[in-house]
Amino acid sequence: MAAKTLSDERLQYYKSLLEQEKSDTLEVIRDIESFQRRGAKENSGNLSSYSLHQADLGSDTESSEKEVYLLEEEQTKLRKINVALKRIYEKTYGICEMCGEEIGDKRLKIVPYAYLCIDCRSQEEKSRKRR
Repeated sequence: MAAKTLSDERLQYYKSLLEQEKSDTLEVIRDIESFQRRGAKENSGNLSSYSLHQADLGSDTESSEKEVYLLEEEQTKLRKINVALKRIYEKTYGICEMCGEEIGDKRLKIVPYAYLCIDCRSQEEKSRKRR
């Protein structure tokens, strides 16, 4: 892998992007956890903890499953953000972990925690589909 690094100014720019993304993600996680703590009973306005109809029970279950999925997605995103921040401190941020080339600014602005360039990400997705 080539010994490339982004300039300190660019690293600082992406660090601020990542910190904002981290703050937003933590807020979403807190909101989901707060919603889950209140429980389906309180959120639906039902005084009983049991749904009155099977369709209601199914809706409650589906809603709970969506919340769990969203929470897992946000926690995964938070881990990726933390790894990206670590890479900024190590000055390896913005360099593709697969090919060693610089990850484009367009990609990093959209997905600031990206660790692969577009080409390598495409290759990775193709190999996953083959499995």
